[in-house]
Amino acid sequence: MIAKAPDIPVKSHPLGHVDEYLEIGQKAGASDVHLAVNAQPIWRLHGALEPIWPDAPPLTGEQTAALAESFVPDVYKTELNTRGDSDFAYANEFARYRTSVVRQRLGIEIVFRVINTNVRTMDELGLPEHLKLLTRYQNGLILATGSVGTGKSTTLAAMIQQINMERRDHIITLEDPIEYIIASKNCHVSQREVFTHTESFATALRASLREDPDVIMIGEMRDLETISLAITASETGHLVLATLHTSNASRTLDRLLDVFPADQQEQVRVMVAESLRGVISHQLIPKKDGTGRVLALEILTNTPAVANVIREAKTYMLPGIIQTGKKQGMRLMDDTLIDLYDRGLISADETYARADQKQMMRKHLKM
Repeated sequence: MIAKAPDIPVKSHPLGHVDEYLEIGQKAGASDVHLAVNAQPIWRLHGALEPIWPDAPPLTGEQTAALAESFVPDVYKTELNTRGDSDFAYANEFARYRTSVVRQRLGIEIVFRVINTNVRTMDELGLPEHLKLLTRYQNGLILATGSVGTGKSTTLAAMIQQINMERRDHIITLEDPIEYIIASKNCHVSQREVFTHTESFATALRASLREDPDVIMIGEMRDLETISLAITASETGHLVLATLHTSNASRTLDRLLDVFPADQQEQVRVMVAESLRGVISHQLIPKKDGTGRVLALEILTNTPAVANVIREAKTYMLPGIIQTGKKQGMRLMDDTLIDLYDRGLISADETYARADQKQMMRKHLKM
């Protein structure tokens, strides 16, 4: 079902400034707004892309170029002209946005993703109580994983806020861009934005180790150098929270280890086995009734059995360990999917499509 823009007639399109599109999206609850050549303005509602106005004409190359000209800062215009793309944070009176402007075959394309700046607590998000235990470690590595837009940053912000309320530490966040503004409470919080305050995650992480940190949050581990520095930091007395674009615990650890050259992997496995505290994998799934999306989690916490599997490069055994680790707060994604389906929150099709063990899920769904 296509949602209608509130009180904005089609005849007023195209609008003169991106803020007008963003205001419409904000009122409708859209997570993203897309403005592209030869396409109607579209938004993402409850995970699905839809036209803002079903009968609106497509935008022209001149219109998208003018829209970009109206809001892109000069430094990013230079980047766009020389490199062909630019990513940055944009703020107006309605919200903050993770913004991507690119040159493509037909012209300029602009995508805005809403950054929810209201930091919700772990309780408000309905995160499992066991995850609070992870925030009480003085050192180690906590990974939030999932595809883009599944709530990784929201979970990490809530965990950072939990630490901020309970401890007296120095917290450093390294992000691209800064999403949640976290005010210092009991902790001192320093927030740095990559490409604005520093040239890269690796550079910022290396510098942060000289700034007397207790907790370091890394918005994204994109390369070998950043991953290596994060593991080292977690081993040398710092609690490190970071994200990866992986779908479950097994794939997360494979990704973490496989990025290293073969002759280093054995040593890295030992380091990760000792420093890992937990992996929290995210999916956001459309609700069956079409009213929004629901969060599904897979949770791995480090135990002697998990550490042994990591050291021995047998990550294929992790699902079985998670399955039997419910007392330690662990849960498989497939078990979470079954629970959401049994509660009537998600459809059989969504449940089956997202399952790892298709045969088992088919049997449960009676397909």
